[in-house]
Amino acid sequence: MLIEPDLVPDDAAFMARAVARAAHSRLLAPPNPWVGAVLVAPDGTSWEGSTRRPGGNHAEREVLARAGERARHGTLYVTLEPCCHHGRTPPCTDAVIAAGVARVVVGVTDPDPNVGGNGLAQLREAGIEVIVGPGAELVEDQLAPYLHHRRTGRPWVVLKLAATLDGRTAAADGTSQWITGPEARHDAHELRAASDAVLVGAGTVRADDPRLTVRDVLASDGAPPREPLRVVLGRAPEGAAVHPCLETGGDLEAVLDDLGARQVVQLMVEGGADVAGRFHRSGLVDRYVVYLAPALSGGADGAGLFRGPGAATMADMARLRLLDVRRLDDDLRLELAPAEEAG
Repeated sequence: MLIEPDLVPDDAAFMARAVARAAHSRLLAPPNPWVGAVLVAPDGTSWEGSTRRPGGNHAEREVLARAGERARHGTLYVTLEPCCHHGRTPPCTDAVIAAGVARVVVGVTDPDPNVGGNGLAQLREAGIEVIVGPGAELVEDQLAPYLHHRRTGRPWVVLKLAATLDGRTAAADGTSQWITGPEARHDAHELRAASDAVLVGAGTVRADDPRLTVRDVLASDGAPPREPLRVVLGRAPEGAAVHPCLETGGDLEAVLDDLGARQVVQLMVEGGADVAGRFHRSGLVDRYVVYLAPALSGGADGAGLFRGPGAATMADMARLRLLDVRRLDDDLRLELAPAEEAG
């Protein structure tokens, strides 16, 4: 039995539901992609699913299990191309074919070399209608860190900054806790939880002795998310709270290559000003997340966002594109992308 034309659903609307469902897996799935799926039966009944923690069901198997026999002749919407290789779990393409699904709608193909269009080819060879592209812009945005990692071998770099309105990250005496309020600091912990590694400079470790752990954040399954790898540029003092950590240094691009090989999909750079300036000037930042507090240093003797040489002229200024702005109690959260990337 095939789906009747008048029962063929709105592909964009169902893909949007799959994208929304994928958000439930953001803190569960990494380093696997956080994928969402919707299965629509011929009578219009639908089920949703998303990828679980590593070793658990991928989104496709999750939703197929919920639909059971009613998946036969239905349409599967999935944000990312189904996998077709054995990893921690069997290929999702096998499950889709065995379930008798008639039609598969995919947001984007998977650039992982183990997949790379082969999953789509297997489904088509099994006689399943495959459509690629509905909701692709939404999926590309949601899976940007994963797609970037698979395409470049490097992690998606998020530079987190917190400053007063006049751009100061510390007072003249070096104190910096706390610039922002509790709500903004909680949001920063959520950003940590979404990252596979958090990086700071050895100077920050010596000055602040941060733990760089995730606090007061739970994943959608009600359990704490996994802790990110703690990375220090330079040597962390013996007994520092950041231990155990990865100590590294040298060329930042080589550092990113190494972290990418360690399956770090998203890297959160937390500073300090020297490290932030190095990443910024090297053009290695994919997203800037800036927390602005309603406070004024009132002078030029406090620490700025970056240390090191800045733009010599206005023409040399780094232009960013504002992607999102939110109020977090009295603070503002700005998310920005390099202008050439955000286009």
